[in-house]
Amino acid sequence: MKKLAALLLASLFFAGTALAQTPVRVRGSIDKLDGLSLVVNARDGSKVTVRLPDNFAVGGLTTAKLSDVTPGKFVGTAAMPQADGSLKALEVLIFPDALRGTGEGHFPWDLQPQSTMTNATVGDVVSGGDGPSLVLRYKDGEKKVSIPAGVPIVTFAPADRSALHPGAHVFITARREADGSLTAPRVTVGLNGLAPPM
Repeated sequence: MKKLAALLLASLFFAGTALAQTPVRVRGSIDKLDGLSLVVNARDGSKVTVRLPDNFAVGGLTTAKLSDVTPGKFVGTAAMPQADGSLKALEVLIFPDALRGTGEGHFPWDLQPQSTMTNATVGDVVSGGDGPSLVLRYKDGEKKVSIPAGVPIVTFAPADRSALHPGAHVFITARREADGSLTAPRVTVGLNGLAPPM
């Protein structure tokens, strides 16, 4: 039960993605955790401080395999739109069954300029010359996403505060407060050197 609770907390950054007002997504490696202030070396070279509450949650990410992405699985994939209306995946996150439906839909994402995020159920896996494609179905529509070789495939795993050590890679959905500071109730950390690809 504790593992399930940890996974639920870890995944809430997706549940709030489409609903939160102007979230600030922090990606980078940990410089230090000073009490309840997490300092992150962001990917643009800056240092970003995120304030955490006493009861902040930690969720882990670990590597998975493309063969784990099968019809019926619920996934989230950041992708780039293609000229033919399809999408090319930048990463794929496999949700545990207990988190099916989390943040379901298709919406803009900021991993790269013009990128999108689709959280949906895999309807079919179609073989192709350049790799497989996923037919993703969500409540308001359907998207076809190609999966190029080498695209990161990840899934959630339990983690705790001991995983937040200098050098560990994190993904945080934060809120900017009136004073300009950033706050977040949870931190998602890549385990065993993994950098969260979303």
